[in-house]
Amino acid sequence: MCLNAVGCVWKCNTSICTAPTRPTTLQRTGSDGEDIKTPDSFVLVSVPCLLLSSVSDVHFVKMNFLRNRLVVLVLVLAATLLLYLLLPSIRQGSMEPSLEAQRMGLMATSSPPLTNINVTVRTGQLPGDPPLFFREALPVDTAGKQILPRLQVVLLHGQAFTSKTWEDLGTMALLAANGYQALAMDLPGYGKSPDSDALKTDQNRVDLLSRFMESLGVRAPVLLSPSMSGLYSLPFFMKNHEQLHGFIPVAPVGTRGYTPQQYQSIQTPTLVVYGSLDTNLGAQSHKNLIQLPNHSVLKLEGAGHVCYKDKPREFHQGLMEFLSKLK
Repeated sequence: MCLNAVGCVWKCNTSICTAPTRPTTLQRTGSDGEDIKTPDSFVLVSVPCLLLSSVSDVHFVKMNFLRNRLVVLVLVLAATLLLYLLLPSIRQGSMEPSLEAQRMGLMATSSPPLTNINVTVRTGQLPGDPPLFFREALPVDTAGKQILPRLQVVLLHGQAFTSKTWEDLGTMALLAANGYQALAMDLPGYGKSPDSDALKTDQNRVDLLSRFMESLGVRAPVLLSPSMSGLYSLPFFMKNHEQLHGFIPVAPVGTRGYTPQQYQSIQTPTLVVYGSLDTNLGAQSHKNLIQLPNHSVLKLEGAGHVCYKDKPREFHQGLMEFLSKLK
């Protein structure tokens, strides 16, 4: 406790308020004229106690204020540094093609992908005889909404393969990343599509392709057909070529079954693809298909019959160049 000059008592938490060992006195006169001796230590010490308490409080407030400002400053600097480090990668990521296409190293330099396009791949099965399993790669925007594709591309497959071949090769992701809708089907008896006895004639196979396209809302697609799938694509091409925006035969079977006049009557843009080492179906199909008046040739040097797998980069580059020229 501290005692002031008028006898008031208050608490003080400072050691300076303790009474001195050698008290002194202060002379003052009372109301009746009598001298009163008051220990001066109580008067002299009480004032410093109050002052020290006030100074201590102010100092404490100032320290808290400075500490809070320092914390805020550190947080602002940390946030600024984080944005500085992340912003370049965010901007770069928004301009890059899909990771799948980059991993395969298949982006075509002549036809760069559109910005802000993502890729969605899904599978399905169409009912009928036989049921048809298919894969689909779609271009979508950053919100997941489907983008109107430049073109639709239907991909068939060879005898030793399925629709998954085009997914594994990166073709479907590449097409979607460049704004195309890719649809790859398992032909009857391959992959997840059961075989059927109802496909014995060319017309049966034409009808099957027509059913596939109509069921999925495909209009004027580009038809890509390697090897064995020529049994389906060539009859369809010869009968319904006006329904195709383009045709990409890759060393298909069955090209000898049509006359020069039949080939020469078709104006559909065609990319004839084969490997330089494929001296059987490759050379034979090339000889017949170049009779088409509106054709171009993609010869993959050092590639065999499955040239698109032997030289995927060159194949994809030629594919994208051909598609980019279609109107």
